[in-house]
Amino acid sequence: MRVFSDPASVAVVGASADPAKWGYWLARGALRGAHRRKVHLVSRSGALVEGVRAVPSLGALPEAPELAVLCTPAASLPALVDEALGMGVSGFIGITAGLSSSAEGALVRRVQSAGARLIGPNCLGVYDAATSLELAWGTFSPGALGIVSQSGQLGLELAGLAGEAGIGVSRFVSVGNQADVTAVEVLDGLAAHPATRAVVVYLESFGDGRALVRTLGTLRSAGKPVIVLTVGSSDAGRAAARSHTGSLTAGTAVVEAACRAAGAVLVQTPAQAVDLAQFLLGAPAPMGSRVAVVGDSGGQGALAADLLTASGLAVPALGDAVCASVAALLPGGAAVRNPIDLTGAGERDLATYAQLVDVLLGSGEVDGVLLTGYFGSYGADAPSLAGRELAVVDTLGELVRRHRRPVVVHSMCRDSAAVRALREHGLPTYATIEQSTRSLGLAAVLAARSPQAFVPVAASRAEVGGGYLGARGLFAAYGVPYPKAAGWPGSAEGMAGPFVLKAGWVEHKTEVGGVVTGLPDLDAVAGALESMRGRLGDGDYVLEEMDNRAGTVELIVGGRRDPAFGAVVVAGMGGTMSELYGDVAVALAPVDVDGALGLLRRLRGYPLVRGWRGAPGVDEEAVARVVVAVSRLIAEQGHVAECEINPLRAGADGVLALDALVVTG
Repeated sequence: MRVFSDPASVAVVGASADPAKWGYWLARGALRGAHRRKVHLVSRSGALVEGVRAVPSLGALPEAPELAVLCTPAASLPALVDEALGMGVSGFIGITAGLSSSAEGALVRRVQSAGARLIGPNCLGVYDAATSLELAWGTFSPGALGIVSQSGQLGLELAGLAGEAGIGVSRFVSVGNQADVTAVEVLDGLAAHPATRAVVVYLESFGDGRALVRTLGTLRSAGKPVIVLTVGSSDAGRAAARSHTGSLTAGTAVVEAACRAAGAVLVQTPAQAVDLAQFLLGAPAPMGSRVAVVGDSGGQGALAADLLTASGLAVPALGDAVCASVAALLPGGAAVRNPIDLTGAGERDLATYAQLVDVLLGSGEVDGVLLTGYFGSYGADAPSLAGRELAVVDTLGELVRRHRRPVVVHSMCRDSAAVRALREHGLPTYATIEQSTRSLGLAAVLAARSPQAFVPVAASRAEVGGGYLGARGLFAAYGVPYPKAAGWPGSAEGMAGPFVLKAGWVEHKTEVGGVVTGLPDLDAVAGALESMRGRLGDGDYVLEEMDNRAGTVELIVGGRRDPAFGAVVVAGMGGTMSELYGDVAVALAPVDVDGALGLLRRLRGYPLVRGWRGAPGVDEEAVARVVVAVSRLIAEQGHVAECEINPLRAGADGVLALDALVVTG
């Protein structure tokens, strides 16, 4: 892979003197590294770029280049690659798009059989600031952010935003079709890349998702936080799912679960990614979720507090001693509990900003401070204040280093000497309060995560009997408790009413009237069976004891096999409204008891599990054991595509599963 970061020589095939063409940008960028490596230009027209004349063919080169960048029509690529391989070229960057899948596959086989490697095709190129390698469209600012993107243009947007934010790019790789070199391989290389201190990755397809999770975890363990960006939900995935679990995990839910397992974080837009990267590259990691808000406007401070809370952070009321110290710095009547309103103190003495931050960071009652409002604008609007404002910035930077807690600034000035200085001192500074609060919230999420070790599983293949009883039997074999049941008509020996009658072959019974509850005796069962047969016809009917405990909570626990990330487990609020509420948490399977409890605690409906308005809480450990069992089932039984218990009725005295669905194939 070194050939793609610091080749000894490079040839741009398809070089052009026309600035509107790819061949010009690639040639110009390659020539910028001519002080470090030999650069050759190849063009049938003999183009002159930056004073360098292109030769008409690869065969006209004085030596074989180590890396060839291909920017020619798709039809010409096979012959060009064969010629280059014959010369001894060991690496290719395929800019060209438009190859058929069969032609692309044949091309990759030729490259791999010769022991060479290919990035692309259909990519935007590569850039490495440390080695002066610039083989891509666009302009890059050197910095500390590694970017790996399946979409070339989206990657270029990330690079542009990183330049505007002052953090720049260490290495950029557009992986394109990943026909040979994959994003995982490129990301692996960033773990030992000294210039890269944080990574943004954009992917539309994930290949071996578990390998990606391990690689992202390696980056995190190397002290390089990873920000993930991907595309949205999959209608096709929802349509294909036969279980509630399948439909509830369509879209980015599984990607979010993978990020959690890798110690990475998922964002929604390139701007969010770069905003967060600015924080990660400059500020200390949050050690908790408590934030103090300092504003020179009551309205801005209150809005900041609302948005911080919405981002999952806390804006705690400060203790009396801290409030007294804050009040001593402010005019009488100023709000001091949190948020804190300067009430004009900043205008009277800019040093008040730093004095307040010192008190708050040293209090032990907050994990960070958010400054919101006018700071950063003083010197821009009143040049006589510029020096004083910069001196306060220097003090703020020293306070962050001393207390090792983040200070985030929302400044009404988009760019000024003070804003730039704040960022240089490790105080992430943003033009909107949304950027500020969201970035702080995401940084806190990321700081609380660490890579999770994969639990080894022993693959097996249990036979799954037909219908409800067969599915129920597989779950029971993994330790999931069920009420007594029997095929019906049959024997009810050892069973006690009230009873439930179910159409055992129907997957979603409630929707078609395939379940009748509350049957007091066998005479009532006989009547219900006759009625159900009249509606649904003959089939495998099941009689089951009814769980009539009071104070239970209905949950859903399921698993499915994701094409990229493999087995995943889902826990959520269940029953017939499970898809309407969509209140589920997802994890890569298998999980242990702690992981299962973590899933439950992420649910919006968790207060119902814990005990709501005087109701007793349910046996969480018993629920967690079922989640663990289902996660093991989906991880170990490779022929099971989906499985689900809905509902799992949980009470203070334990749990009972009241349905079972297993889909094989």
